Amino acid sequence: MKLELITPESEPSRRLRKWRLIQFPQLTMPLIAALTPKDVEIHHTDEIVEAVNFEREVDLVAITCNTPAANHVYRLADEFRRRGRKVVLGGPHVTVLPEEALAHADAVVIGEAETVWSRVVEDFQRGTWQRVYRGKPADLAGIPRARRDLIVGRGYGRGVIIATRGCPNRCDYCSVGNMYGSGQRRRPVQEVAREVATIPGKAVIFWDDHLTANRRYALELFKAIAPYRKWWTTQTTIQVAFDHELLVAAAESGCKAFFIGLESISQGSLNSQGKGFNKVALYEEAVKNLHRYGIAIQAGTMFGLDGDDPGIFERTLKYYREIGIDSATVSIVVPMPETPFFTRLQREGRLLTTNWDKYNGKVDAVFQPKQMTPRELEQGVAWFAKQFYSLPSVFDRLFLKSRVGLWWNMPRNLGYRLALLWRQGVDFDDLTTGSSQLNSREYRPFPK
Repeated sequence: MKLELITPESEPSRRLRKWRLIQFPQLTMPLIAALTPKDVEIHHTDEIVEAVNFEREVDLVAITCNTPAANHVYRLADEFRRRGRKVVLGGPHVTVLPEEALAHADAVVIGEAETVWSRVVEDFQRGTWQRVYRGKPADLAGIPRARRDLIVGRGYGRGVIIATRGCPNRCDYCSVGNMYGSGQRRRPVQEVAREVATIPGKAVIFWDDHLTANRRYALELFKAIAPYRKWWTTQTTIQVAFDHELLVAAAESGCKAFFIGLESISQGSLNSQGKGFNKVALYEEAVKNLHRYGIAIQAGTMFGLDGDDPGIFERTLKYYREIGIDSATVSIVVPMPETPFFTRLQREGRLLTTNWDKYNGKVDAVFQPKQMTPRELEQGVAWFAKQFYSLPSVFDRLFLKSRVGLWWNMPRNLGYRLALLWRQGVDFDDLTTGSSQLNSREYRPFPK
């Protein structure tokens, strides 16, 4: 049997991401490959690296699907099926909207695939597959190592690893719980450490939702990987910045940066999403603590929450520059299907569309914000991103405030800047439709 695994990327996202200097791959399909029966011949297509080849002779095509790429995935699936190929779809979007996905697939996998994937493949080999497979929460102990040989053309690609799955927090906008359920599961520390030891090169990224959720586990993990002298980064919450023992252990084990979802400098916006454990008044102290230990912060930042007024963009820019935020992932908040935020907007009649192409978080507002128009939100996010990654801002944040890891922090910022210049100056209109026909010359600061 010949199996085609596809890590999809919609065309607008693919063209944008190619300009980023540091690109980490998704680990889903290399992990699925490791769970596939040994007699199956596997090819993996990562659309960031290569185009999908519809002419490839395969028996089964498996595609993982998140919401922003859903329509693109459906088009891929339809074309494969038109050519007589069997298609199975899975991933977070399919898990919450399986009936929608079934219109484009021979079968769907709901939830985590680890517990059902070998059965899916064997059923297709026999020609007796089910329409729906329901995966249970996987026990992470003993899971095989991802097939890193299937990761090609990606900078730092072979350094991606998972130690935990899930997050104990329940923020209204977050879709992690839809996929992984409540709480968090953790791999045995020694299994993770042994895999870290086998990763070539220095760079490692823990592709976890909240690596330090369990303090004891995190401390044990950091001590276990320290002898391998890797440079690593991961995602966690702002609480880590106030645990000095944890910061010391992280820094000594090679931590270079944390992705932390600050989300907003409006406490009201944070409270409205069940993320009141983020205290805006403590952001500056948190950043200073991280920098003290040589750890940079990449701030998850989203606009359009109910506490955001039109002045939020300029206030956030000024504050981020003052406290020395190293880098930021900037987005319009996206109400992902079946999250409490999506349900609330739907109930209030504020959803503008369920065209998943627009759920990109970059250029399209898909709901009516409370204190501004959708267009003001779209323009404000574009204006903020452009100003945040301007050369004066980069110099101010990195050289005058942070001074952490300049040798890699600068390339990261310049990569984001290149992507934004391309999006805003060359083909920005190609990424937008309808009311979102913006142009960089239209950006204006917003009143306080």
